[in-house]
Amino acid sequence: MGDPRIDDRSLSRLKWRCRRGLLENDLFIERFFRRHEETITVSMARGLEALMSLADNDLLDLLLARKEPQDPSIAIDTQEVREVLALMRRSPTPLSPTA
Repeated sequence: MGDPRIDDRSLSRLKWRCRRGLLENDLFIERFFRRHEETITVSMARGLEALMSLADNDLLDLLLARKEPQDPSIAIDTQEVREVLALMRRSPTPLSPTA
């Protein structure tokens, strides 16, 4: 059957949990929710929860690819974390030129 989408209440709680102290992290997280809010699954939510358990600087290092999830100082290397991290690292879609 596949991984079910999280319900609206869980999504709301997840968004609250994802609020961070560093603006840079918040920008990555906001972009992630803008792109994927309608399709966040239970496993994606678990990956996000694991990432949110990190200190802000460790999270930023992961988002900027200065470290990887298997780094001993982070050690949250799961498939769920890797999948969410890959989505969060994707560069923004270029803006179309305005007339």
